[in-house]
Amino acid sequence: MSVQTIENLKETRTMSKKSEFQNSYQELNLDSENRSRLLTNASKMGIQFLDSLKDRRAFPSADDLEKLKGFIEPIPEEPSDPGLTLWMLNEIGSKGTVANAGGRYFGFVIGGSNPVSLAANWLSGAWDQNSGLEVTSPIGATLEKVCSGWLSEILPVSKDAVAGFVTGVTVANFCGLAAARHSLLKKRGWDVQAKGLFGAPPIKVVIGEEAHGSLLKALSLVGFGRERVIKVPVDQQGKMIVEKFPDDIDDMTIVCLQAGHVNTGAFDPASEIIPFAKSKGAWVHVDGAFGLWAGASPSKSYLTEGYELADSWATDAHKWLNVPYDSGIVLCSKPDALRTAMSMEGDYLDQSGTRIPYQYTPELSRRARAVEIWAALHSLGKKGTADLIDRTCNYAQKFADALSKEGYEILNDVIINQVLVSFGSAEVNEKIISEIQQEGTCWVGGSKLKGKSVMRISVSSWATTDEDVEKSLGAIIKIAKRISK
Repeated sequence: MSVQTIENLKETRTMSKKSEFQNSYQELNLDSENRSRLLTNASKMGIQFLDSLKDRRAFPSADDLEKLKGFIEPIPEEPSDPGLTLWMLNEIGSKGTVANAGGRYFGFVIGGSNPVSLAANWLSGAWDQNSGLEVTSPIGATLEKVCSGWLSEILPVSKDAVAGFVTGVTVANFCGLAAARHSLLKKRGWDVQAKGLFGAPPIKVVIGEEAHGSLLKALSLVGFGRERVIKVPVDQQGKMIVEKFPDDIDDMTIVCLQAGHVNTGAFDPASEIIPFAKSKGAWVHVDGAFGLWAGASPSKSYLTEGYELADSWATDAHKWLNVPYDSGIVLCSKPDALRTAMSMEGDYLDQSGTRIPYQYTPELSRRARAVEIWAALHSLGKKGTADLIDRTCNYAQKFADALSKEGYEILNDVIINQVLVSFGSAEVNEKIISEIQQEGTCWVGGSKLKGKSVMRISVSSWATTDEDVEKSLGAIIKIAKRISK
């Protein structure tokens, strides 16, 4: 459908409904029949979209992207037909989406929402809970408390850790670092919440040379800066070299480890570094955006050995747990430090209840993110969660084995769900990646490892099947052979 056709339809529907919607928008939406029709249609459209993923492109075509111009218009002067609004989102918007909800999207580390967490998301959207206080959402506070306990049981964290539910790992890192900042400065008699960092005792920050950008951003947000850090050299896989770890750390030091290198999937050697850091009185924070979930699998938990000894951890639920965006988690073994760092004042704020959700996050008003996490964990259980981790890791190994067999170089140790492939020169790599993305069977991204251009495959979705992997391999190998010969 052309942009002009869309404009014509919008004009026709707007004109035909103008008198109906003039001065009656609230009444229309309060009408049970109209509301039911709108929401039922939305449900049908969502289900149709999900059913289409098996056969659709992994990325929109040029024509579909062109049609997005149908959204570019002045804000309407009068109320619009809600059916038209929904129709536009489905007819124009659905075709302009990236199919990361399907099984053949291997870009970045993006999972697809599993059905039960998506259904929970739809239901909680209808609930429209403000989960900042228990009094504003008893169900939100209850599920946060339950999920906090479940997460501390299945993840490689302290068993007495408490969880805060935030937008993603950048904010989770921010929360963990803020708790660390409070705890260390309190030992020196400095109230950082009241006085800030001006004139505060200095804090050392130790990170790996290849720490993720989200950690660096969080360091800047919490006031430590991206450059005022001690960087530990890393090996070819990007994990810290123990022998290069600084000796002169003390009880005014924050050590930041990485569980799952964004390219290779490598883990910093926690079992060696954390005991040493703790013996010096340092606070240890773990950036485990996706890799922390390896600890939920008995077959992969050896990779996270020792991480439970840290003080704070940051991870995402919208990556490997496959819940809808946006959903991140901060966990902290010192609840008072996290609560104080996230504190705020307000005489009107009702502090009753056994858990006050806003005390664990930067936001006061926010959606009830724990609903989808609870749904995923309740549905999967321990064994289902482990199977999700193992299955995606096995598919990553299948990609690596097949591409290696064809003579292409695998540049990382495929220990979890990340695969780095080189087809030759940077120019050849970039051309192959571009062709794969344009062809549409699957979507993979590019990256660099030690300055070398690579194709990056991240298998993170519950929806990926053997058929998806075979189909994707066929497309990748066909394009690679044509370009690199």
